[in-house]
Amino acid sequence: MPRKFATLAFAVATTLLAGCSTSSSGDKPEAAPASGTHAGHGRCDAAQAQFAVGQQASAGLLSEVRNKSGSQEARIIGPNDMVTLEYRSERVNINTDATGKVVRVNCG
Repeated sequence: MPRKFATLAFAVATTLLAGCSTSSSGDKPEAAPASGTHAGHGRCDAAQAQFAVGQQASAGLLSEVRNKSGSQEARIIGPNDMVTLEYRSERVNINTDATGKVVRVNCG
């Protein structure tokens, strides 16, 4: 019986330590492109999407705002919609009035 526990403990310890190891292949994360475009970095830049204020909210506008702001995610928020309160730097919010016109574009 003690041999079984020792073997089990060894297997568990080996598995846990294997998850903590790092590769020595020298892989380095890719540097962000130096160009002025926002594509690919994932962080929201709401200043690039202010063109949407005053327009009617739609799926096409949502996609365009997401692309121009450099965000990974986008959502349309109506005046009575429930939303989560966490801040997400990769998400752009399109806030609308009761008629569906965009009144604000912000990150979060």
